Amino acid sequence: MVSPLSPLWDARAVAVVGATERPGALGRLPVSFLQRYGYGGRILPVNPSAGTVLGLAAHPSVAAAREATGEPVDLALVMVAAARVPDAIDDCAAAGVPVAVVMSSGFAEAGAEGAALQDEAVRRARAGGVRLVGPNCIGTVGFATGQVSSFSPLFSAEDVPMPDAGSVAFVSQSGALGYGAVSLALARGLGLGWAVNTGNEADVDAVEVLTELGGLHGCRALLGYVESLGDGEALRRLAALGKPVALLKAGASEAGARAAASHTGALAASDRAVDGVLRQLRIARARDVEELLDLGDAFEQPRRPAGPRVAVVTTSGGSGILAADAVAERRLELAAFSPATTAALDAIVPAFGSAANPVDITATVMSDPALFDRCLDVVADDDGVDAVVACFCVLTGDDVDRMVDSLARVAARTGKPVVVARTGADFLAPKAAAALRGAGIPGYPTPARAVRALAGLWETRPRAAAPTAGAAHVGAPPAGPDEVALKAMLAGAGLPVPRGRVAAGAADAAPAVAEIGGRAVLKAVVPGLLHKTEAGGVALGVTETDAAATYERLAALGGEVLVEEMVDGGAELLVGVAPTPLGQVLTLASGGVLTEVLDDAVFRLLPVTEEDAREMVADLRGAAVLHGVRGRPALDVEAVVRLLVGVSDLVRGWPGGYELDLNPVAVLPQGVRVLDAVYVAPADGG
Repeated sequence: MVSPLSPLWDARAVAVVGATERPGALGRLPVSFLQRYGYGGRILPVNPSAGTVLGLAAHPSVAAAREATGEPVDLALVMVAAARVPDAIDDCAAAGVPVAVVMSSGFAEAGAEGAALQDEAVRRARAGGVRLVGPNCIGTVGFATGQVSSFSPLFSAEDVPMPDAGSVAFVSQSGALGYGAVSLALARGLGLGWAVNTGNEADVDAVEVLTELGGLHGCRALLGYVESLGDGEALRRLAALGKPVALLKAGASEAGARAAASHTGALAASDRAVDGVLRQLRIARARDVEELLDLGDAFEQPRRPAGPRVAVVTTSGGSGILAADAVAERRLELAAFSPATTAALDAIVPAFGSAANPVDITATVMSDPALFDRCLDVVADDDGVDAVVACFCVLTGDDVDRMVDSLARVAARTGKPVVVARTGADFLAPKAAAALRGAGIPGYPTPARAVRALAGLWETRPRAAAPTAGAAHVGAPPAGPDEVALKAMLAGAGLPVPRGRVAAGAADAAPAVAEIGGRAVLKAVVPGLLHKTEAGGVALGVTETDAAATYERLAALGGEVLVEEMVDGGAELLVGVAPTPLGQVLTLASGGVLTEVLDDAVFRLLPVTEEDAREMVADLRGAAVLHGVRGRPALDVEAVVRLLVGVSDLVRGWPGGYELDLNPVAVLPQGVRVLDAVYVAPADGG
């Protein structure tokens, strides 16, 4: 099946609207580049004022070009002034062009007038059945076909190291930064097959293009630079392709567009919500261009780790320490060797080295190359090792060839990924980088970069399918339900809430306390009062003796008084749901009333699986508290997992835009209790 966006990299005919032969003009460059890089399709310059452009017959319109050739035009590059773009889109539609790349600027990036012009161009494109890439876009490249449909100055360079048949796709919302990154990728020899710039993303966005490219048989990995992410389900579809994806996401989340009414809403407004969703979907997140390309190097080779357990083999103790630090930082594990492996290493490694992980074989490897071979075989054959990081310093001459041969042999024999940290200047071994790449072994200049790239391979492992959407257990709450009504809804969905009831008056307060054991929590239930503790609306440890007086004080705040069982001990968490640009996310945070102070929160896109819920608990910085510390009993982590999945099931089918705040949730040695609950309806009241 042909991708609807495939003309971006594999068009049979490209029309350049606004083509010109004038030196220095942008309209000249795509025609020139298509010719220079051996594009085999038809190049159709469109300019009513020109007879020819760079030796090619020019046409007054795209429709005229179609009529003159009698063959379809797959792609149009629109390079006319912004005000003329809508008419150019109409021309493309009349010619049956399926995809147009609007390279002109002066649209939404230029203010309100430009935004209106952009909207008009999109309206006409949709009316005419044309997919619009851009505007404010530098263009696209299909390296295998020589289709450089771009005006990036990168392709004007004297000697561009174009890849032959790459398997890595790169899509960038930014044009200049994107093609700067492409130049760095080409310089390091990364096998790019496709490069696409999406510009203002008025219609087609980077995630859609990545998804289309990921469906190609020859595409092995996907890299992207994005400035906005606004569709979590589109990300799910991208991740479901099963190919490794890494994104460099710039800027902070826009989730704080309206003032967050709940603790959950305040937390979800952070960029960490993006981190959580990408982690959930097994999409690696790079923090800079260098890391993005490092991940591309790792993704380009076909081997994937079966687990997070890493063995480090090094000729330098210092490199081994740095690698071990990076393993811990990136949530990998230093592999624990089997007794047989340890005994074999003890017989190989010099006494002044180390047979423990990281394995330090010392500089002796220079005088005894077989030492490295034997050690590498023993380590890689250990069933408790999922991947190997080999660290070297100042390798020269024949040492490089022997090292590359050994690493490639072990990787091919075991199927385990092997990455290399080669710390030393290129002039020491000018051919080392190319030799490693030719052998399918990713190489990096430092241990930390090698480990980060390896972590990306583990982070992008396939995940279980997400639950399918379905009807909610119960309908969404009405706008502004009080705590009593909301807890009744939670209890009806099987979520654990404390025993309790509303007191009928001061005289009924003591009997209500007695009913739940003689010690209670009294709460003011006041319309619009979301944060009771801050308003003095909560009284703890109330007995029958002081129940009436406490009731009177709380009732004075203007509402009913809820009497609930007093839940002591355990730890406090927050569980909530809030809107983000990606969709509704589930939040788990430490601290109860101190949630924002502790700033320990993790996020997942709804709906969540049991696997997601377990990872959320494990990702909390304060997770150790749940497992028992300093003599305290272990708490019921399984009950937390059940609560997270239960909340996800409860809200399935609710309309978006609401906030649900279960805070605090008491985690006990047996079970959990939702002590307080707040629901904030969508801003539009829906």
